[in-house]
Amino acid sequence: MIIAIDHVQLAAPPGSEDALRRYYADILGLEEIPKPPVLAARGGCWLRTPGGGVQLHLGVETPFVPARKAHPALRVQGIHAYAEHIAAHGAPVTWDTDLPGHHRFYSSDPVGNRIEFLEPVAVG
Repeated sequence: MIIAIDHVQLAAPPGSEDALRRYYADILGLEEIPKPPVLAARGGCWLRTPGGGVQLHLGVETPFVPARKAHPALRVQGIHAYAEHIAAHGAPVTWDTDLPGHHRFYSSDPVGNRIEFLEPVAVG
């Protein structure tokens, strides 16, 4: 029986780790976690939310093709302020109103992977 998602992995081209760290750690606020040495030799990086509830792994893939349709969806609090923060750091923010009951936008990481951010709309 499945009880949780352990992590989501996205692909990245060789040599993109520093740009990905800037986006995911410096802009989005994730923290990098060490990869086991055998896996670290393959490149890429692993990150998690503060507190460790969500992990995102970025693995090197050759040839690389960004995930433009498939994507992780990250639930956030204070989505409008978060979107402003991301945009202020030069990352793209594209709002989407097609999901009832949610505020939602998309961004792309520096290598073109699509990332969804959403927050349920308070009812009442």
